[in-house]
Amino acid sequence: MNIQKIEGLIAAPFTPMTVNGEINIDAIPSYYELLKANKVVGAFICGSTGEGVSITFDEKVAVMSAWAEASKANPDFKVIMLVGGTNIREAKSLATKAAELGLHGISFTSPFYFKPANVAQLAKCCAEIATAAPNTAFYYYHIPVLTGGNFAMLDLLKAIDGKIPNFAGIKYTHEDFMDFLSCMNFANRKYDMLWGRDENMLSSLVLGARGAVGSTYNYAAPLYLDMIKAYDDGDMERANALQQKSIDMIMLLGKYGGISVGKSYMKVLGLDCGEFRLPVRNMSKEDFESFKKDVSSLHFSAFQSKF
Repeated sequence: MNIQKIEGLIAAPFTPMTVNGEINIDAIPSYYELLKANKVVGAFICGSTGEGVSITFDEKVAVMSAWAEASKANPDFKVIMLVGGTNIREAKSLATKAAELGLHGISFTSPFYFKPANVAQLAKCCAEIATAAPNTAFYYYHIPVLTGGNFAMLDLLKAIDGKIPNFAGIKYTHEDFMDFLSCMNFANRKYDMLWGRDENMLSSLVLGARGAVGSTYNYAAPLYLDMIKAYDDGDMERANALQQKSIDMIMLLGKYGGISVGKSYMKVLGLDCGEFRLPVRNMSKEDFESFKKDVSSLHFSAFQSKF
């Protein structure tokens, strides 16, 4: 299949939850409209931000069905489904369902309980899942800080090149710029390399990245679009300042508890996605009030996503 390289921002959406911790499917159409209104070109669903490891098979099917329905009139909006990382058979079933729904792509991350012994074993896992949806773009999701699958992605590309026809590229959530650049240049720049670290996007632009997947694009897409424009215009001082603003914003995630804080940013801009499921910790009401003051000090309203 022809590999279509994605340019622009792909958000990694939060999975909306009700106050009782159930999937809130009804929120997804509004969520899609928010992303579209802020020039986000796609959604990478049920990943780390989307709590893919904390929701059931049936819930994953419901989430991807809702995203497919919400975006069906917009063929330019790319929905990519993370099909899993530990259960190969389940991942294949989800991949088949994603293909039936007409999603743009599927993704798979390194098994993190029974870990593959080497890149060759990881490549076998990728091939097994990719065959379940042979006409759907397949992306490997590289996030070794969570999976422990700390393999060089250049080695993975060498292992799969010419063997998995629908292998489209890699969502690269790691800081190895040498490996990332080598992957970009591999086989005459054949594969789609999507940058996955929002806090150092500017460095990826210098290397030639044009597509990125990230959680903060849910609520601060204008900031990153302005950064990309500043870089393209050669205004490195402005690009630098905007990246620092991104870092300052992301630092609040660490201050208030981690990944769950992203849903608090969503609540500030007007889309309540509920809380994260256990084992993730959510902030207290008191912390949320303090968080809002810190967010205000960043002048968040000047660069936040808006309906």
